[in-house]
Amino acid sequence: MAIVDTINKLAVTSEPGLTNAQLMLTNHDLRPVEPERRKWGWWNFVAFWIADSANINTWMIASSMIVGSNGQILLSWWQAWICVWVGYFIAACFVCATGRIGAQYHISFPVASRASFGIWGSLWPVFNRAAMACIWYGVQGWIGGECVTVMITAIWPSYANVPNHIPGSGTTTKDFVSFFLFWLCSLPAIWFPVHQIRHLFTVKSIFTPIAMIAFFAWSIHRANGIGPIVHQPTSLEGGALGWAVIKGIMSSIANFATLIVNDPDFSRFAKSPRSALWSQLFSIPIGFAITSFIGIIASSASKVIFGTAIWDPLQLLSQFLIGASSGERFGIFIIATGFALAQLGTNIAANSVSAGTDMTALMPRFINIRRGGYVCAIVGLAMCPWKLLSSSNNFTTYLSAYSVFLSSIAAVIICDYYVIRKGYLQIKDLYSARKRSMYYYTFGFSWRGFAAYISGILVNIVGFAGAVGRTVPIGAQYIYNVNYFAGFVVSSVIYYLLCRLFPIPGSSQTWNELDIDADNLTVAYGQSMSDEEATSIPDLEETLTDNKKDKSRGYATF
Repeated sequence: MAIVDTINKLAVTSEPGLTNAQLMLTNHDLRPVEPERRKWGWWNFVAFWIADSANINTWMIASSMIVGSNGQILLSWWQAWICVWVGYFIAACFVCATGRIGAQYHISFPVASRASFGIWGSLWPVFNRAAMACIWYGVQGWIGGECVTVMITAIWPSYANVPNHIPGSGTTTKDFVSFFLFWLCSLPAIWFPVHQIRHLFTVKSIFTPIAMIAFFAWSIHRANGIGPIVHQPTSLEGGALGWAVIKGIMSSIANFATLIVNDPDFSRFAKSPRSALWSQLFSIPIGFAITSFIGIIASSASKVIFGTAIWDPLQLLSQFLIGASSGERFGIFIIATGFALAQLGTNIAANSVSAGTDMTALMPRFINIRRGGYVCAIVGLAMCPWKLLSSSNNFTTYLSAYSVFLSSIAAVIICDYYVIRKGYLQIKDLYSARKRSMYYYTFGFSWRGFAAYISGILVNIVGFAGAVGRTVPIGAQYIYNVNYFAGFVVSSVIYYLLCRLFPIPGSSQTWNELDIDADNLTVAYGQSMSDEEATSIPDLEETLTDNKKDKSRGYATF
């Protein structure tokens, strides 16, 4: 009895009257967001993406487009910058497409994926996303620790010479202490609910861009100009130039692959669907393009100051520390603090909240978003990210390349919602484990969704092996050069054809998004409809012709 009582105390709150199967499908954080928590206006999404764009990875995004691994100049700075604009605008379109689902029905990615992958089948893409988020949390946290190192060194220069008391560990005492301090300071941010964490992004969207612009201006001042990189022409021509441009665009999109999938985790808190549309569509390319431009010019100026282009802003700040006055050290501390805040916000948005939301779907009876966020943080610490980063030069390449396969998941979800169902979802069935549920399919799995998902992976798998160091045919390399589009198009086409050849419940010929009443929504069996009504799913065409009648029955709209 004591064990049972302990287990019951650990359980999170759920709606009364649920079966054991339903307790594996829902809790408070998985339910549609009620109006009281829909606090994100368009300005919050603008602040969110400005904050997310102001980070170290975006600062350096153009470096691989301009300079090759052998030091060869690939694209000119303006060509690389155009790639950033185009790539992030395309990514913004995908973000708005998935975000619409969350903004309209107020549901998160794990719940939305049940419509296309099945009630139980959705656990696989959710697990994939959660695992990657935990790994990236550790990696991004390690980079945040590097920011802390610069901050402390700017105040106490002797910190740079701290003796290493953990030899053979793969790291040093100084680097581990910095990482642990960043990890520890990140924990309070995980505590706040998602609808309140918007304030963190508002602060970051003000402080971090100011710090970056100050660093940008300081670099130009010390170099007495913008440096030579902006005057370097491309060394490529013809087909080589075209492929370099395509790779630049794809790298920008791939950098957004995870956020494309999990945007419903945030958009479900939007005040209205419009709040999550235009604000995201324009703020994403503008924010990321401006940050990359600052990175290009500052790195160009560094070539004048130090004789070589330094693309990593933390390494550049460390060089600025050499011989710096007390006032300059304080300025470096403020700038490094801006970068640390940037890493914190990015880690919370892209990894902690996403992993927490996904883990909520994996164990809804015992995990909510807050608990899942802390599990993610613990995994990020326990995985010893310094070992992964030092043991293989291809590790970060592998992580980035793997994220491209999320295009197959996004493709199935987007095709299902916009093409097959025309925006029609029965929310109650997304929380039903009954065989007659619209999304139960075959034993809770949609074989159509998984067939399309696997097809999108297969088209990229050989090129993926080439990206992590294997020798592959040139044709596979060409396909992988357009990896995100290749996976997205193949999965979308396969899913569409399978759903036309083998129709699924809930498909529609006309557009029919529904408004739901999340306050009065109950997912317990038999609470909002009679047993006779529950024995079969009503014909969709009848629902389309008389939504008011369905609403009074409490089945199609809630």
